[in-house]
Order: sequence, then C-alpha cells, then structure tokens
Amino acid sequence: MEEPYRLRINGGVLSPGELKYICEAAEGLGLDAISFGSRQDIIFPEKIDESKFHLFDKIKFIKPKRDEIENIVSSYVSADILPSTSWLTSDRYLYVIEQFKHQLKLRINITDPKQRLVPLFTGNVNFIASDHEDYWYLYVRLPGWKQTQMYPALIYSWDMDKIELAIENILQEEPETIETVFDLVSDAVDTNNRTVEKPLDVPFYPFPYYEGMNRFGDKYWLGLYWRNNRYDLSFLKAMCDLCAENKIGKISITPWKSFIVKGIPVESKLLWEKFLGRYGINVRHSMLELNWHLPVNDKEALRLKKYLVTNFDQNDISTYGLTFGIANYNTSSYHFTSIVVEKNKAPDALEGIVIRDTYNLLYAKNFDPNTREYIMHVQDVDQVELPNLLMELSQLYFEQLGTEREEDKPDKAKKEAIEEEVFQCKECLTIYNEKYGDITQNISPNTPFENLSEDYECPLCEAPKGSFQKKILIKTH
Repeated sequence: MEEPYRLRINGGVLSPGELKYICEAAEGLGLDAISFGSRQDIIFPEKIDESKFHLFDKIKFIKPKRDEIENIVSSYVSADILPSTSWLTSDRYLYVIEQFKHQLKLRINITDPKQRLVPLFTGNVNFIASDHEDYWYLYVRLPGWKQTQMYPALIYSWDMDKIELAIENILQEEPETIETVFDLVSDAVDTNNRTVEKPLDVPFYPFPYYEGMNRFGDKYWLGLYWRNNRYDLSFLKAMCDLCAENKIGKISITPWKSFIVKGIPVESKLLWEKFLGRYGINVRHSMLELNWHLPVNDKEALRLKKYLVTNFDQNDISTYGLTFGIANYNTSSYHFTSIVVEKNKAPDALEGIVIRDTYNLLYAKNFDPNTREYIMHVQDVDQVELPNLLMELSQLYFEQLGTEREEDKPDKAKKEAIEEEVFQCKECLTIYNEKYGDITQNISPNTPFENLSEDYECPLCEAPKGSFQKKILIKTH
C-alpha cells in the first residue's frame, strides 16, 4: 500500500483553529474523514490530488519515509489529567515544543516518566523529565543501533533543540556509542548540562482509561475514540467551533489513534453531552478496545483485533492496565505495548494449497513496555489459538500485579543493607556520585571525590569543593 500523506503536529498539540483549517483542507482535497497516527500526527487516509496542495499554503504535506521528516511525540496530552512530574505543566510542554523549528530528521519523544499514555522510548532521541526542574534525561537510539543508550548528562530545557540538531548533524559520522555522540555534540554546541546523579526511575502504573467526560479540578476533559480511526470532518469542524465558544485553546492527539479535549468548563458539560448525542458519538467503548495499537489503514489487523476483542468479551475477560499491539513481520517501528501479536511472513504459496497465516506472541518484561525487553511466549500459532493464549497472558499479568517486579526481587545472598557514599553540596543539595562522575566538567565515571582537583565547583551553583559534605545513602538488596 502506498504511504499516505501526513501532517506534522508538533507534540500532538494543535489549536481548534488549526484543526478546523486542516479539516477544510481535507474536504477541499475530496476527503470526508482524517485519521491519527501513532506519532500523534494527522493522516489523510485516501489518495489526494497533489495538484491542489498550493490551495492550502499553511499545510506542509509529507510522507515520512520519502521526505525523511519526522514528528515530535509528547505527553502534553496527559498533563493535568494523569500522574505527572510537578514542574512539567502544560505551559512548560508548549514552551519546550515551540523550540523545534527545523524539519526534523529524527523521531523525538518529549515525555513525563510518571504517565503511561505516551510511550517513553519509541523515538531516536528521547527526552524524559527528571526530578530537577527544567532538566531531562536523554536516551538515544540512532538508526541502526540495536539498543537505547543513556546520554551521560541531564539536558537543560532550552538546549533541547540545539542538542537534537547537533545529533542530526553528526549522523554522517555514523557514531556507534553514546560516548561518541556526547563528545561530538559537546564539541559542536555550548550547553548547560547537569551531571546525572541517579538513574532514571520509571514507576509502573497500569494503562489508564482515557475515554469519555472526566472531571479534573474545576474543569472537565473529554477523550474521544473511533474504532476505525476515521474521524468525520463535519463532526470535527463543529467540535472546533464549540471549543472556540468555550475558550478551549488546545486539542491533544494520543498515540492510540484518539484525541483529548481538556479544559471544558463545568457549566458547559451538559452542552457538550448534548453535542455528542446529536452526532451519535459513542463514549462508552470498553477498555478492551481502547488499549490496542494497530498499523494505519490495515483492514486485516482491524479484523483480527475485532476477532480477539469479541472473544475477550464473550469470556468476560478484564484487560485493565494492559495494552496490545498487532505488528507485521516487516515493521520498522519499536513495540510499545504490553503484549504484541506479530504476524509472520507467509511462505511462498504452493499451487492449489491455501497457506494459513501464523503469529508469534510476545510480552514485555513485567508487562511493562518501558523495560524495552520483550519475551517470546509462543511462535507460529494459528489465529484460532490466539484468544486463549492472550487470556492466559492476561491472567499471568493480574497474578503478578502488585507483587515484586523481576528486577526488584532481592538476591537471597544480598539481603543486607548496602551503604553508598556520595557527596552533597550544602548550598543547593546537588549530589556528586563517583559512580557517575561529573560529565559537565569532564570528570569520568568512577572518579573518587578525593581525587577531584581543589578548584572543583558545584556544577549547578558553582560552590567550591569545600561546600560538599559526605553523605551515606542506604540501599537494601
């Protein structure tokens, strides 16, 4: 199938006015619906007349594989309505996303590790919020790399764009390690990096229910989902007008082919419910449907999903907190669901013999896709075997839920408490951990504090070395 045209929607965030213009452009190109992509972009699902593109000069039509232009994914959609890092507000997301003006060659993710709606590691360049205000962990997986590697410094919010651009510019060097990337980027641009004091902690939360009208504070938010990922243009245009009447500034696309409207006034709730009813919009889909990721415009994958969901429904199976994906053998994207149904490549057909499709079933370690580790459950099974195998995995998930995760289980030979020595600045509480060193001042990992020169300064507040006090962190193993 020919790659469809897409529109870049930075961070999956756009105004009602922008969405309405896109809908009007789609109508002018002969469409009656648009779709959403897993990278929070907008897809024109049918073939469109390229000769009319000049009529819509506010839009840049792209085909990512052909044009090598990518979209930014962000968890702006979850801000204010799901668990979040305290400093990472909706406004902060918008300021950060606004930096990125150039045509991106790499996939960028800008996410909060405390939410579960948007995957953290599906980009080539993944910025993940740290506990330090305006500082981000950076995880890099360049094209051709088999593993995601952590950049050895925290990135300042207002350096993100120039660091990403510097990474794009060094691709011709074909760096193979994160240390090489760091050296090349450091040579190319001046930054306000901060030393890494501790590894990224990604807490586990079950996948949230995100549909329907939901209250937060003195406002409501509305999640909308279409089974076929074809969003009617007349409905969307009318919704944009209603957003404008309610002074709602932004609409957010999710990676799950759906979208969320935040900031609906309490006094307008009834008006919105009547609006949805007038268009016959269903906001009562079960969790069985909302937690699936399918390839775009893949009718066969949609049929398979319906078959599996129907079996779940008939057996009254709960999948709350789990996510499922359907993938083809030749997919180039990274998995980001708890469980993956992977279709195998069919062998060459023999004349007169019908060869049935077979599938592999994988699940993420601890059923947490943020581990980025997938375990093969079964291989080469027929479609009719899938429902029972998926139910088996769902039951395994609930048995493990609330128990110790694999990496958290203590080694019986190491149950005693282990003390870790660090040094903390009295002025700003920054920690020097010799395990990580201080890459911002070219101090390599495993450098003892005593070996630092006397002119060493705190990387944050520039207090002298004498301002650091020894502290003992106690960890149990």
